[in-house]
Amino acid sequence: MSQDWVRRFIAANLPVLPVPGIPDICLHKADPQSGLRHLAEQDSQFGSPYWAHYWGGGLVLARYLLDRPESVAGRRVLDLGAGSGIVGIAAAKAGAAKVYAADVDPYAIAAIELNAALNDVTIDTVLADLTKSEPPEVDVICVGDLFYEAALAESVIAFLDRCLAREIMILIGDPWRTHLPTSRLRLLAEYTVPDFGEITAKTRPAGVFALG
Repeated sequence: MSQDWVRRFIAANLPVLPVPGIPDICLHKADPQSGLRHLAEQDSQFGSPYWAHYWGGGLVLARYLLDRPESVAGRRVLDLGAGSGIVGIAAAKAGAAKVYAADVDPYAIAAIELNAALNDVTIDTVLADLTKSEPPEVDVICVGDLFYEAALAESVIAFLDRCLAREIMILIGDPWRTHLPTSRLRLLAEYTVPDFGEITAKTRPAGVFALG
């Protein structure tokens, strides 16, 4: 299935809505009428459409960057496991010199490109699992909600440790999920945000952390 077709489907079926608590950002957001099942019916590789929903870690990290633009202003920023691209969009709006958004899902990449255009920012998308790569040439890596599974959390932490060795700053947004490495984190801020997560949408506290 072509990326052009996917972009047209998202644009036609996922309404544009302001993000809860972050009215400066709008995203294509799934609703009960979006018909995402049609994507699954036409593509056997279609996975969980996490890119079409709000996740607490991404919301809290995006809000933090807009509240404290000095954390990314003038810096090269990577949004790792970017999903909808909300964190990268916030980084761009906060004045980042360059923003990259990486995800393993081509549907997420299509959503990021559409959402970036909606918000009048420039983001370079990367379709790849960067956790298997060497540290990128960036100053800050933002990680929103990548600690919901043990194996994923392990690979993410191993990658982030390699990045820390290159003196790259790591910012993490997460609603205190089970595999969050809390003993290694310094809490920078906490907000109450909507969260899709593992079950149904609800409001819960989420933190922004520095990894050290």
